[in-house]
Amino acid sequence: MNEKVHRNVKMLLGNPKKAILKLAIPIIIGGAVQTLYNFVDGIWVSGLGQDSLAAVGIFMPFMMILSALAMGIGVGGSSAISRAIGAKDRKRAGNIGDHTIIVGVLIGTIAGFSIFPFLNHIFIAMGASANTAMLATQYGQIIILGSPFLFLSSLGNAILRGEGDTKRAMYVMIISSVLNIILDPLFIYTLNMGVIGAAIATVISIILSATVIMYWLIVKKDTYVQLRLRYFKMKKDIIKEIFKVGLPSSLSQISMSFTMIVLNTIVIMAGGDYGMAVFSGGWRIVMLAIVPLMGFAAAVTAVTGTAYGAKNIENLKTGYYYAIKIGTLVGLITGVIIGVFAPQFTYLFTYSSSSAHLAPGIIEFLRYIVLYFPGVASGMLTSSMFRGIGKGNYSLAQTILRTLVLQILFAYFIGICLNLGLPGIWIGIVLANWTASIFAFFWGRWVIKKIEYSWSIG
Repeated sequence: MNEKVHRNVKMLLGNPKKAILKLAIPIIIGGAVQTLYNFVDGIWVSGLGQDSLAAVGIFMPFMMILSALAMGIGVGGSSAISRAIGAKDRKRAGNIGDHTIIVGVLIGTIAGFSIFPFLNHIFIAMGASANTAMLATQYGQIIILGSPFLFLSSLGNAILRGEGDTKRAMYVMIISSVLNIILDPLFIYTLNMGVIGAAIATVISIILSATVIMYWLIVKKDTYVQLRLRYFKMKKDIIKEIFKVGLPSSLSQISMSFTMIVLNTIVIMAGGDYGMAVFSGGWRIVMLAIVPLMGFAAAVTAVTGTAYGAKNIENLKTGYYYAIKIGTLVGLITGVIIGVFAPQFTYLFTYSSSSAHLAPGIIEFLRYIVLYFPGVASGMLTSSMFRGIGKGNYSLAQTILRTLVLQILFAYFIGICLNLGLPGIWIGIVLANWTASIFAFFWGRWVIKKIEYSWSIG
C-alpha cells in the first residue's frame, strides 16, 4: 500500500472531527464547482427565454432520478467499502468496488433508456405547454443517451470517497465542470443549438469525468480499492451488502426526485409556466448553496461507516454530533448570504429581456427559502449516519417522511388549499424540512444509544 493510500485509511480510523473536515472540504470544493456548472447552465439557458428555462427545470427531476440511482448504489458501495476498511479487509473492499461498478452501470443504463420514448407524454401530462414539453424532451433524450457514463463517473467517485480519497474525486469534478462551463455558450449560442447544445455540453463533460476516474481505478491502480473487473464473479453476500444501503438510498433519492415532479406540478397549478420558470431558476441557487451540507453528508457516511466497522462507538458518536453542529451553523450562514444577496443571485437568471419579468418571483422565492438551509441540516446528516452504519432502511423512511409526505402535503395544503399560491408553496417546503429534521435528530440519538448498549453487553 503506498503512502498516500495509507494516510487516507489512517485518517478514517483516527480523529473523527479531523476526518470529517478533511474529507468534507475537497467534496465541497468539487461539488461546488460541479453544481456551479448546473448553475451556469441555467444562466445560459435563461437567455433563451422562459420556455427554455422551464423546460430544463421540468426535466431536472428525471435527471435527479438517474443521479439518484447512481448515488444510491454508489453510497451502498462506499459505505460497504468503509466498513471493510474498518475491519481491515482490503480484498473484500476490492470485490465491493467491482460489484458497485458493474451492477450500477447495468441498472442505470436500463433505467435511463426505459423512459426515453415517453418523455414528451410525461411533460404534457404534468401540464407543460407544447413548446416547453418539446424542448424538455430534446434536452432529456440527449442526457439519457449519456447515462452509462453518468453512472461510471458517479460510482467511481463513490469508491474513491469510500477509501477516503476525496481529493482526486474533487480534481475530476473540477475539470469536468470547467469543461462544461466552457462548452455551454459554444453549443448553445455559437453553434445556435439552444437547449440541445446545453445537453450535449453536459454529456461531453460527464464522459471526460468517467474516463479519468476509470483510468485511476483500472489502469493506474494506485488506490486502496483494487478493481479486477476481468475476473469478476457475482457474489450474493456483496450484492446484498451494497443493496442493503444502496437500494434504500436510491429509493430515498428517487423519492426526492418524484417529490420534485409533484412539486413542479403543484407549482404549475399555482403559477403556470411562469411559476415553473421561477422555481427552476430559484432552485438552482438552492442546489448551489446546499453543496457544503452535501459535502459534510458524504464525509459523515465514510467516517461513521469506518467507526461502525471498527466497533468504535466514541468515534461514531463524536462524528455524528460534530457534523450536526457544523452543518446547522453552515446552514444558518448560507441562509443569511442567500437572503442578503437575493437580488444579485436573481439577476443571473433574469439578465435578458425575455426573462427579466421573472426577477420579482425569484427574489420572493429566495427570501422565503432562507430558512430552509439550517432546517435541512440535521435531517440530511442523520440520513448519512444511517447509511454509514448500514441502516439504509432508516434513511429511506426518514426521506419519505420529509419529501413524499410532509413536503408535498405542506406545499399543497398551504399553497393550493389555503389559496396562498406560490408563496404558500415556498412556506410549505421550509416547514416540512424543519419538522422532519427535528424528528430525525431524536431518531439518530436513539439509534446510537441502542448501538452503544448492544456493544457494551456483546
